[in-house]
Amino acid sequence: METSNLPAIRALRPAWNKGRIVGQKRPLKPKHVWAIRVRLELAENHRDLALFNLAIDSKLRGCDLVKMRVVDVMASGQIKERASVLQSKTQKPVRFEISEGTRASLARWMREPLMVGSEYLWPGRFHERLHISTRQYARIVRDWVTSIGLEASAYGTHSMRRTKVTQIYKKTGNLRAVQLLLGHTKMDSTVRYLGVELEDALVIAEAIEI
Repeated sequence: METSNLPAIRALRPAWNKGRIVGQKRPLKPKHVWAIRVRLELAENHRDLALFNLAIDSKLRGCDLVKMRVVDVMASGQIKERASVLQSKTQKPVRFEISEGTRASLARWMREPLMVGSEYLWPGRFHERLHISTRQYARIVRDWVTSIGLEASAYGTHSMRRTKVTQIYKKTGNLRAVQLLLGHTKMDSTVRYLGVELEDALVIAEAIEI
């Protein structure tokens, strides 16, 4: 007697984005940046402070930030004032500034025992992992934002990438500068990334009273 093939029955799982805020992540505001910095300084968490500061300055994607090497930021025993990193997505270099505060936090992190002989700027804790993973970086960012009372689902690694350029655009309105800093090849990508058209429209609307 032949047995008919019955369709496979799969357990119903909740949607991966159920209860989550998806889409573009919010940039941090200046008060958020300083609140996180103060907490990391008080906790003497030198690795996270250096990582946080460089994430803000570099405006790099998480995949590029975690793979940064010591030679990317240091030359002749000194932290560089400017650095250049080849982006994995576009295969094009992007340059960025390293501010004084970031240089100080990086120099302090370099003196940690974990950094002795390390090729990578953010070494992993296991021998088979040369540097921290993007997933680990995402968990670190979540800890940062929740430590100051922000909703974790509204922020992510791209919040770090967007934070400084959002302030630059607000103060200067220079989209070309933002495009260069983000390493975008097309201006349309920068416009969509910042959501500037919608933001500008809202500002205009708020200024009109009827």
